[in-house]
Amino acid sequence: MLKTTPAIVAAAALLMGAPALAQTAETPAAVPPAVAPPAVAEVTGAPRADSVVAVVNGEAITLGQMIAMKEGLQGGAGDLPDVALWDLMLDQMIRQTAVAQVTAQSLTPRDRAMLELDRRGYLSAATLERVAKSEPTEEELRAVYDAAFGSGDSPKTEYSAAHILVATEDEAKAVAEELSGGADFAALAAEKSTDNSAANGGDLGWFTAEMMVEPFAKAVEALEPGQVSAPVQSQFGWHVIRLNETREQTPPEFEQIREQLATQVRRNRVDAEIERLVSAASIEKTEGLAPELLNRTELLDN
Repeated sequence: MLKTTPAIVAAAALLMGAPALAQTAETPAAVPPAVAPPAVAEVTGAPRADSVVAVVNGEAITLGQMIAMKEGLQGGAGDLPDVALWDLMLDQMIRQTAVAQVTAQSLTPRDRAMLELDRRGYLSAATLERVAKSEPTEEELRAVYDAAFGSGDSPKTEYSAAHILVATEDEAKAVAEELSGGADFAALAAEKSTDNSAANGGDLGWFTAEMMVEPFAKAVEALEPGQVSAPVQSQFGWHVIRLNETREQTPPEFEQIREQLATQVRRNRVDAEIERLVSAASIEKTEGLAPELLNRTELLDN
C-alpha cells in the first residue's frame, strides 16, 4: 500500500468532501481520451458488473467498482440509505478518477512499482481467500484435532523448554561451553539469543513436539528435565536447548474448540496451496545484485 503522508490524507479528504474541483491555472488540464469514450446510457435489462455508471475523460466508472467500493467501506458510511450512499460514492469516484488521470499520463518508476505491488498483493490475497473460503469438513476438523491432541488412546506429552538461538555452530558451541561452566541460562539467552524469546530468558512456554520443527522437537524429546542439549541445527539457525519439565496434555473437548479447529484447517489449506504453487512455479533469481541496492531510492525518481 502507498505510504500515508499528511499531503495524501489531505488530498483524500478533499476528494471525499470538498466542492467539485474547478479547473484553474494550477489545475492541469485533462488530457483528451485517445479512444472514443464508452457510451453512458440508461441501464436496460439485467445490470452487470461492467455496466457503466459514469465516464470521466473517456474512463469508465462501472457498477462493479461501486459495489466493490461499498464492500470495502468501514465505520458507519455503509449504513447510509442507498440513494445517499450512491451519490456520495459516485461523487468520490469521479473526483478520484479525474485526479488520478493526471499522474496516469506520466507514471514514474515509483508509481509503476507501487501499482504492481498493490496488484500482486490483491491477487494473491484473493487466491488464498478462495482456497480458505469453503467450510471445513468434519474429517478435516478431526484430523487437525488428532494432530494437535492425539486420538485419545495415547495422550500427548507437553514440554516446557528454553533455548538460545545463534547463527553459527561455533557460536552455539561457545554458548554450550559457557553453560557447562556454570553460566546462567536465562542471562546468557538474554545476551546472545537472536530471536524474540531472548527477552524472556529464552523461555518458549509449553508446546507439543508437533508444534516445533523436526530437529528441535527430536532434541527436546531426547532430554530429561534439567538437561541442556548439544547444539542443534534447524532452518532458523543453531539452538542450545534446556528442557524444564514435561506433563501429560489434557485435551479440550472437540466441540469447545470447533471454531479454532476450523481456523487451523483454513491456515493449513493456505499453507499447502502456497507451497504447491511455489513448487510448481518456474523461478529464476538474478545473481550478482548487491543487497545495498535496496537503499538506492533515487532509482525510483528517475
